[in-house]
Amino acid sequence: QVQLVESGGGLVQPGGSLRLSCAASGSAFSMNDMGWYRQAPGKQRELVATIISGVIRNYADSVKGRFTISRDYANNTLYLQMNSLKPEDTAVYYCKLRWLGYDYWGQGTQVTVSS
Repeated sequence: QVQLVESGGGLVQPGGSLRLSCAASGSAFSMNDMGWYRQAPGKQRELVATIISGVIRNYADSVKGRFTISRDYANNTLYLQMNSLKPEDTAVYYCKLRWLGYDYWGQGTQVTVSS
């Protein structure tokens, strides 16, 4: 029903910035409940930032003040602007969309923060 494709990951130096994109497609869906998650090797997937009910934005404590989640309805795209990146931000980042009680996930995009 819904397909999600992340892009924008890559290698960046500490203190640098990246903007991740998540393109959504399908016959019908809502973008009111979406989020970004990340998973480092050997660790559990963790919440990074979410939009709930179209208006509420939540961020993990570790990224508050540095990351911003936003939507572009015209392009059916979710974004994650990441500033002041740290080595501990290194992970695969996944986009999630909740529609009709089901969570859809993208394939993930690698973010590596290293000098």
